[in-house]
Amino acid sequence: IHLNLMRLGRVAGAVWEDHIPPREPESENKLDGETASDSESKSEFGGAPPAPTSDDTPEVLNRALSNLSSRWKNWWVRGILTLAMIAFFFIIIYLGPMVLMMIVMCVQIKCFHEIITIGYNVYRSYELPWFRTLSWYFLLCVNYFFYGETVTDYFFTLVQREEPLRILSKYHRFISFALYLTGFCMFVLSLVKKHYRLQFYMFGWTHVTLLIVVTQSHLIIHNLFEGMIWFIVPISCVICNDIMAYMFGFFFGRTPLIKLSPKKTWEGFIGGFFATVLFGLLLSYLMSGYRCFTCPVEFNNDSNSFTVDCEPSELFQLQEYNIPLVIQSVIHWKTVRMYPFQIHSIALSTFASLIGPFGGFFASGFKRAFKIKDFANTIPGHGGIMDRFDCQYLMATFVNVYIASFIRGPNPSKLIQQLLALRPDQQVHIFNTLKAHLVDKGMLASSEDA
Repeated sequence: IHLNLMRLGRVAGAVWEDHIPPREPESENKLDGETASDSESKSEFGGAPPAPTSDDTPEVLNRALSNLSSRWKNWWVRGILTLAMIAFFFIIIYLGPMVLMMIVMCVQIKCFHEIITIGYNVYRSYELPWFRTLSWYFLLCVNYFFYGETVTDYFFTLVQREEPLRILSKYHRFISFALYLTGFCMFVLSLVKKHYRLQFYMFGWTHVTLLIVVTQSHLIIHNLFEGMIWFIVPISCVICNDIMAYMFGFFFGRTPLIKLSPKKTWEGFIGGFFATVLFGLLLSYLMSGYRCFTCPVEFNNDSNSFTVDCEPSELFQLQEYNIPLVIQSVIHWKTVRMYPFQIHSIALSTFASLIGPFGGFFASGFKRAFKIKDFANTIPGHGGIMDRFDCQYLMATFVNVYIASFIRGPNPSKLIQQLLALRPDQQVHIFNTLKAHLVDKGMLASSEDA
């Protein structure tokens, strides 16, 4: 009897299992790339992440391209909008450095807004106080600090001439720190019971956004003051690489490059590299012959305006270079005349092609983490402003480091500005020290010889 009962139990169990669908593994029920900690965070953040954004293609383009497949429609939409953005880029360059700085500021604010909005869409269900207010307040504080440093550095004579500006310049860092402390205290006072961890997530979100967007956009302005060519060539190389990688990938792409961006291909990556290096050489050659592009941007105190007039440095004077023997046998040239800056442009375009795209991959990973297609739908076919500037910010940091490491030397005008800010007795001491040094070097006659 006991054996028969055991057999009946096994048969009943088999029948029961046949009527129950198999249970899927827990890992397969989660979204792609989601971990247990992600699921916990999702419940704390108040539900599902933001829904994917979609591009708002203008109705005119929709009607004109209605007969095309989605692939070719996207091609034409991206192409037309790209040409429009390039035309706008040329216009703002023509308008001068001040307009360029204002555009950089506007782009920075828009990028900050797009990233903060993603965080707010997750956060707002709790209606916790002051998150958006504090985010914009910290943006104001950081911009006050950076732009105050720039004004003091590049507009020294103007600052010393105006009493209010002189006081603000003297205590600039203390004022900046006091402003930040005010925001810090406001954040601590805004903490709400049971949601502490969420609020600290958002505090970190804001500060990382400030580090990525504001700090790096400010480096673009520093590059601009070194000369328009240091602003235009790097940005143009990133734009060229983006366009050429898309074109090579569109027509020849077969091999996937990275999982974060499934549409990126090795064919596009390699083709974009060679096209960008060639483009950088040609653009650098064209721009190196014009002082308006090569001279540092300086503020003229007499006319209260920016000037870009100077004697071109050695970087922008044609020189003759010997061609390696291996290449001589192919092109039958022994020497070539080119600007030294063109050699530097190879480094810039190489970075824009090989390392710059990782800024885009980083942005792709960020968007995948929050299950969104684009940061916003500001530009049809391209997404948000941050979608277009994810590589530009990384490029700006590299250019700034490159200039500081290999290009920039002591600036006599800035040294004189600092000397003029010293007390008279300090100026006399420096004068006597410099005079004694020049006499020892034999570059100046001593008072006894005279």
